[in-house]
Amino acid sequence: MRPRLFTPGPTQIPERVRVAMSNPMMHHRGSEFKEILAGVIDDLHYFFQTEGDVFVLTSSGTGAMEACVVNLLSRDEKVLTVSGGKFGERWGELCVAYGANTHIHNVPWGDAVNPDDIKKFLRENSDTRAVFITHSETSTGVASDVETIAGIVHNNSDALLVVDSITSAGVLPFKMDEWGIDVAVTGSQKGLMAPPGLSVVAMSQRAWERVGSSNMPKFYFDFKKEKVALAKTATAWTPGITLLMGLRESLSMIRAEGLENMWANYARLAHATRQGALALGLELFAHSPSDSLTAIKVPESIDGIKFVNRMREKYGITVAGGQAQLKGRIFRIAHMGYYDALDMVAMASAVELTLRDFNWNFEPGAGVRAVQRIFMEDE
Repeated sequence: MRPRLFTPGPTQIPERVRVAMSNPMMHHRGSEFKEILAGVIDDLHYFFQTEGDVFVLTSSGTGAMEACVVNLLSRDEKVLTVSGGKFGERWGELCVAYGANTHIHNVPWGDAVNPDDIKKFLRENSDTRAVFITHSETSTGVASDVETIAGIVHNNSDALLVVDSITSAGVLPFKMDEWGIDVAVTGSQKGLMAPPGLSVVAMSQRAWERVGSSNMPKFYFDFKKEKVALAKTATAWTPGITLLMGLRESLSMIRAEGLENMWANYARLAHATRQGALALGLELFAHSPSDSLTAIKVPESIDGIKFVNRMREKYGITVAGGQAQLKGRIFRIAHMGYYDALDMVAMASAVELTLRDFNWNFEPGAGVRAVQRIFMEDE
């Protein structure tokens, strides 16, 4: 079987992006690279729907998250982090590691945070300096109402709202300036449709005021250095040149397609996939599902780890299993990245074949038909 990648990072990337990365190497201080970087930055403003500063870092998304903590906070400042999965937990871990006065609001895995809980905390803790939240929780497939939360944060405090949009930017509706998001981060291997290795930070003017007063230790991840370099159409340190070549191409494709069309397409792929799973008698894990990925419960009669392995080894389909407490209990299918309707039809077929191997009782073809029906209705 030809390998097909359906993990929620790395995701499938377009052939055009792979070709762009095969161009000859260039010097990162020369005019040719400056032209590429300028185009990337311009398109990232569109991607995040912001007029604020945007930086590209050579790191994974976690590097961008750490950069936010050390540039926006000072030691012992009070912060609120929302933890409803592995990546929400990461905000808390980072803030604790750097000595912030960290308050962690735990949400049951599979649920979205209740915005009223954030409002209550802020009204009782007026000295909160920042709220860290995950828009699309990759480990559970849950999307939170960031637009509403942004309004609550700014109407009830002077705190910054810092959003992990690693699996939401470019995939779910995301309007940074209109919603009042202060800082957003993402990674190249998600909705940006490029290989792993780059992260992006977008910042409001309010956030910049905090950067000036931060006393956290920092060197490589120093936003002041990045701002000085960006004024010269450069990066503070040696960038991932080849990755930026690919990112320039993928951003051009996103801009040509239009964000609204991208959002609608991902929503359609996600809806079809969920209908296919339900038609096979499977249960969805997330109560407030993200269109970036679908988390599906593995039936109790099936070993979830063996299920994921069988799909990859026998049918060439690589999906992600569960993490931490969900290991062996769910599998996760990506929609973000370079996917179309026929990809989801193929996925439904592979799920059926694998379920058959584990003697799950279902009507053959039911999942595929359900997926196809959604796309037929949209024609």
